[in-house]
Formats: sequence, C-alpha cells, structure tokens
Amino acid sequence: MVFTVARVRTAHGRGTSPVGAWWGRGDAPGRAAGRTEPGQAMSRALVVGAGLTGSACAALLRGSALGRVEIWDKARGAGGRMSTSRGTRDAGCTADLGAQYITLEAECAEQRRSFYNELLSHGILQQLTAPIEGMVVKKGSCNYVAPQGISSVVKYYLKQSGADVFYEQHVTHISLRDGKWEVFRKTGPPELFDIVILTMPVPQILHLQGDIVNIINESQKQQLESVSYSSRYALGLFYEAGTWIDVPWAAQYITNNPCIRFISIDNKKRNIESPEIGPSVVVHTTVTFGSEYLNSDPTEVQQLILSYLERIVPSLPKPSSIKCQKWRYSQVLSGGISQLGGCCWGTAVVQTFRASQETGHHTTQWFSSSVSKREGDSCLISIIHSSM
Repeated sequence: MVFTVARVRTAHGRGTSPVGAWWGRGDAPGRAAGRTEPGQAMSRALVVGAGLTGSACAALLRGSALGRVEIWDKARGAGGRMSTSRGTRDAGCTADLGAQYITLEAECAEQRRSFYNELLSHGILQQLTAPIEGMVVKKGSCNYVAPQGISSVVKYYLKQSGADVFYEQHVTHISLRDGKWEVFRKTGPPELFDIVILTMPVPQILHLQGDIVNIINESQKQQLESVSYSSRYALGLFYEAGTWIDVPWAAQYITNNPCIRFISIDNKKRNIESPEIGPSVVVHTTVTFGSEYLNSDPTEVQQLILSYLERIVPSLPKPSSIKCQKWRYSQVLSGGISQLGGCCWGTAVVQTFRASQETGHHTTQWFSSSVSKREGDSCLISIIHSSM
C-alpha cells in the first residue's frame, strides 16, 4: 500500500489535497545519481525508517535530482525487522532475529528479477541449499539467504542510496511550516523538509502528532487502521568457536507446540560454518505465544522459551550469551499480505520492493513536475505500508 497523504503548493496558498493512489514501475536501485540543472531548486527529502522499505526507497531516489536525502531511524542501527545481532563475546558470531530467508515466487519473478540479480551479483544473497524441515516450497519459487546476515541487504541499499543516515532519531510530530514539513524528534531541534516518506509500522504512523493528524483524510485513516500485525518473540543463542550442535537439519518448522514455531542453526542455514566462528541458534515463537506474553517481563519470557527449546532439542549446549527480541509488529495479519508460518517473510520482501519502487518513481515524477511548472514552493508526504 502506497499513497500520498498530501501535496502542498504554497504559490497557490497553503492547503492540502489528500490522494489515495498506487504508481507504476521505476528503475532498479543503484543507478547513478542525478544532477540538478542550473537554477533548479534543491529539495530536501527525509525517509523515516532504516529498514528494507526505507533503504530500498532511498536507493531508488538516488537517480533523481532531489538534492539531499536523509534517513532517520529510532533504533541504534539499520535493519528494522531484517536485523542481524551479534554475540556479546564474539562479534563474528551473528544471528538473524527477524527475516530468516527471502522467497522469490514464480508469479513475481519477472517483475522483481532485477532486484535479486543485483543482490546475487554482489554476493549479498545466495541460494538457500541447507536442509529446512517442514518448509513448504511452492512450484517455481526460489529461496535465498544472506551469508553476511539479513541486515546486509538493508546496508547494501543504504550504501547505494548515498543518503545521510542518522540513528536514535525518534520522530514524534510532523507539521506544516512555510510550505515545508517541520519534523520533530524526541531529541534535537526540529528540521524542515520538502518531502517526507514514512516507512515505519502503521501504528507508529498513527501515533504521530502535529498537522499530519488532520492531513490524513478519513478514507486513508480507515485504510491504515485496518492494518493489524502479529506479534512474536525471537531468541538468539550465541556460542563460542568450536562448539558443536549435533542436529541433522539447518532449520526446522515446529508444529503443535504452544511456544515455538521455528528453530534455526543460523550459521548452518547461511552456509557459513567455520571452526573459527561460533555457531548461533535462532528461535521464533508462535503468534499465539507472542500475543499472550506481549507485555510480560522479557526475562521471564526468555526462560519460558528456553524451557520449551530444551524439550525439543535436549542436546543443545549452553550458550555463551542470549538475546531476547520482542517483535511487536512482526507481520501484517490484515490489510496486507502475510506469509503463512510467519518466519521467512519472503513474500513480504517482494511486496516491499514493489512499494519502495512505486514510491521512488512517484516522488521523482512529482519533483520533476513541480520544478518544470515553476509553481513555487511545494512539499510532499507519502506513506509506504508493506507487508514487512
């Protein structure tokens, strides 16, 4: 779901024109940066969210003449729900606590092949060959993993974008000021932008304050409010180098368990087994468990998940460190497309590529139009809601 919340052209007086729309194709990320012609106004664009949607959208904007593009994220690092965590004792021991692998389905192959070919050619993705028990493979589909961790996909697009990325920037208000968007954050002064693209989960967008509350029309608000998310916990277990985990699979979908839905020997799944790097294990809970314990004490939740894990894999050695991650907004349940089972997030990634592509294409078209018509100062705000 991609729509423009407002276009404001100040040469004709301050006002809003809310529109709901979807847009067509754009070029693949990574094209050469566009140049601003002499006398052409330099716009300043802000992408809120440094996950896959925000990074891919920023990369698509690089080929335009927008001027400066910034990315703000409230977290301490890039990735969003495609994050990779490191062990506290060994930085080389990593685990994907969000998306586990990416699925390119047959019906999307032609439209999205350029994205995958680019990532494959740069070694960001490689085909999933490790055994995953219980995985349903659709005819014509192909599964990929990221050897350097799933966050490497996001980091690749951030690098391609050439954008200035700022972390620990929690956006709280968006208001109009002199024909621009004034964006407020929890720390630091507000800043002005011509274009704002919101890519965070929908509930966080609906909690924003300022003029944006009145700019979103009733139809758009209903669309946003119709989106609901599943919640789950993920556990990352990190081990010292030389530790052996004796199981015949790289990952396994678990059925009929009230707590655990998916277990992965993460380094084995990503085909990076090495005696010099410790193995890691990832556990994803069921949606039901995630919802039931959403507001519980994380330490107690961690112990509960470990107790279930021990019953499933009693031979699992004691880890050197553990990370418990709560995904309050794990996947879209309604108002979008979700992947059954909820651990690979493959279809959602394809939808994210499409949403980012559409927004990047529309934003550059809007900018070119506003400059060529010389209609004075103008500003644009868009929302990307993907299934990630």
